[in-house]
Amino acid sequence: MEPRGRGEEAETPRWTRSTVYPDMWIDPDDDPRETDDPADDERDILLGYLRYYRLTLELKCADLDAEQLARRSAPPSTMSLLGLVRHLADEERHLCRVMGGEDAPYLYRTETDRDGAWNGAVADPAVVDDAWQQWRAAVAATDRFLDGVPDLGMRNAGASDFGPDGADLQLRDALVGQIAEYARHCGHADLLRERIDGRVGQ
Repeated sequence: MEPRGRGEEAETPRWTRSTVYPDMWIDPDDDPRETDDPADDERDILLGYLRYYRLTLELKCADLDAEQLARRSAPPSTMSLLGLVRHLADEERHLCRVMGGEDAPYLYRTETDRDGAWNGAVADPAVVDDAWQQWRAAVAATDRFLDGVPDLGMRNAGASDFGPDGADLQLRDALVGQIAEYARHCGHADLLRERIDGRVGQ
């Protein structure tokens, strides 16, 4: 092994809690994302994927302290696990605002700091507690909205936050976009967590 150069970090050993598959986060029998509930239709499938990735975010952040959660990936990126929680709280509110017409402005992103979710993700337990409280409240609000809408073909009330076609956006499209947003950031969470303590998993 070649000696590390000045400024290089010590390599963190990779590890997993899984005893069945060495590339998995946890044993299948212990995985809260796994369920025997059948997906019978489009709604079940979409909400199942949304649930899966929300739980994945929580798993990737489990058992870390404020400093670890706020630890950034690599310069010049400001991305951190804590920033992801804050960002996705804003994204949950975004869906309710655009599709449901709810009064749910961004919590962290502002006109003067569009990266506020990331920039404000500092290693303070109070900031961590706030992020989780806001994310869980936003998730609950999204779920209440979705429970009250029987038709995924419903269209929004003319908002265009989702882009040039937003004014004619169907709820099913918004849900697919939300799932994609979570999936993308859960991939980031994989790498962030592995860099923090070496824990690996899907």
